[in-house]
Amino acid sequence: MSGVGKGIAASSIGTLLGINGYRVNLVKVDPYLNVDAGTMNPTEHGEVFVLNSGLETDQDMGNYERFLGRDLTNDDYITSGMVYKHVIEKERALQFGGKCVEAIPHIRDEIVHRFEHSAKVNKSDISIIEIGGTIGDYQNVMFIEAARVLKMRHPSDVVFIMVSYLPTPGSLGEMKSRPTQNAARQLAGYGINTDFIIARANLPLDHKRKEKIAISCNISCERVISAPDIESIYDVPVNFHKDRLGVLLLDSLGLKAKKTDKVFESWIKMAKGIRKLSNNGNHEVHIAIVGKYFNTGDFILSDAYISVLEAIKFSAYEVGVKAIIHTVNARDFEEAAPSSGRRNAFVGFAKSPFVAPATGAEPKTTFDKDFPASEEGSEYMFASPASAGQNLIFSTLNRYDGIIVPGGFGESGIEGKLNVIRYARENKIPYFGLCYGMQLMTIEYARNVIGLKNAHTAEIDPKSSDLIIDIMPDQKKKLAMNDYGGSMRLGLYPAKLKKDSIAQEAYSFFGGKKLSKPTVMIKERHRHRYEVNPKYIGRLEKAGLIFSGKSPDGVLMEIAELPKDKHPFFLGTQFHPEFLARPLQPHPLFTAFVKAVKDKRKSTK
Repeated sequence: MSGVGKGIAASSIGTLLGINGYRVNLVKVDPYLNVDAGTMNPTEHGEVFVLNSGLETDQDMGNYERFLGRDLTNDDYITSGMVYKHVIEKERALQFGGKCVEAIPHIRDEIVHRFEHSAKVNKSDISIIEIGGTIGDYQNVMFIEAARVLKMRHPSDVVFIMVSYLPTPGSLGEMKSRPTQNAARQLAGYGINTDFIIARANLPLDHKRKEKIAISCNISCERVISAPDIESIYDVPVNFHKDRLGVLLLDSLGLKAKKTDKVFESWIKMAKGIRKLSNNGNHEVHIAIVGKYFNTGDFILSDAYISVLEAIKFSAYEVGVKAIIHTVNARDFEEAAPSSGRRNAFVGFAKSPFVAPATGAEPKTTFDKDFPASEEGSEYMFASPASAGQNLIFSTLNRYDGIIVPGGFGESGIEGKLNVIRYARENKIPYFGLCYGMQLMTIEYARNVIGLKNAHTAEIDPKSSDLIIDIMPDQKKKLAMNDYGGSMRLGLYPAKLKKDSIAQEAYSFFGGKKLSKPTVMIKERHRHRYEVNPKYIGRLEKAGLIFSGKSPDGVLMEIAELPKDKHPFFLGTQFHPEFLARPLQPHPLFTAFVKAVKDKRKSTK
């Protein structure tokens, strides 16, 4: 089933096989006709994850990298659009020798070729291929057919795992296994008999239902793996390990464990630490993510910023705090600018739309002097305009220990973000801007410190008299030709750090230990068309903004910050540091931000 956790299951299996001494590669199949994920709205499909190469991919590729602890390549990602585009281009180049080109065998065989090629270039012992979507979808049927053919060609080397959801209807209170039985039967209709079933549910699977599924789906009971809802996704490999899933998979492939990697001990320690912190309210910090890609109908979509959320989690664990993350809609701060000076006001909070009253009812706003109890992402905070003035609206931000403005595109919510950034700067609230978040903090500084009231970005107002953020020269021609897909500044680029800056101090720590020498050069992943306009860099620096990271030639501004004597943490990056954050290797900038957040929390107690 789509969205039930196949990506986490595949990532966890990769982790288990890796600790047994095998080199593993993971391949994500997305059956949509988009060539890549770059042109899709995050509220439709979740976060766009960028690889070192610059390929824009599905968010599951981020999970793969985080669980495996290594970078993936273009060969590990396949879409229907890629496959059909390649086959059609071959046909146009007469590479099929005049044959009638058809879905079978040509599309199917191209998919099989890509599966095999990915394993070859990765020099892997075992390939894990996740086919996106739901059994029965028209979109993924060709990939399922390719998997069937792969099994026919290599019968002892291919194992099928089905991830299925077992609902427990509230009115019945009983877990139902029939949807899983029907899914296995439908998969068999494609010529594929599943070898393992990972049973997702809100509760652990009992033995009775394991037996029922096993008999119905023609597999042994031990190959029905229970996968209940848990506090942290990083416990999934640990739970699978307890159920001997790794050993069972190796046995079904005719392989034996080579070794048990000690890295898994660090993984278990990390997962246990995150779980322990999540249950400890004595070390809480509250972080607001101010964005616009949250709402999808009546629901909240946290997947739009999933790498940011995970990066915060990793650094919070390293710093020793529980990060409670709040989604804040930038549009709620667009009506009025904040007044200068800090104010402690009575603050209003309202539950997020996904726990709001029935459709059509107004969410009830309650006022309380104490910070409300919250679960990660479960509080959506704003002050009711009918009950409070602009100072009250912005003073809700005082309740956060830190603020992040993540990446994004377009005009919607931009003035609200600028107002939030100004409030964070003037009220010494730790602020971290990512990509668009750095561009906006630069615009805010130009407007309210230098006094350039028309300061803007060419993306929104190309006719502005003060384009602080302008389009990169090589991008103008691409936009004129409507060349939007895969045409931004994408992938890994180097940057040189300024001596004694906050950024250099952060990058000079690794694994909680200070390096013997300060870091001078870094490499980070990018996804943007616009840059800080070189014409304004001198004026911005003269006014106190420090560009602590620049491209090696000094032309492109990569990191902007204020010194610590002006602000505890006011820093933005043109790149996306969240894409390189890993559970066992938190990103240094996120760690520096969380440390500043922790310090603020201490100072306000």
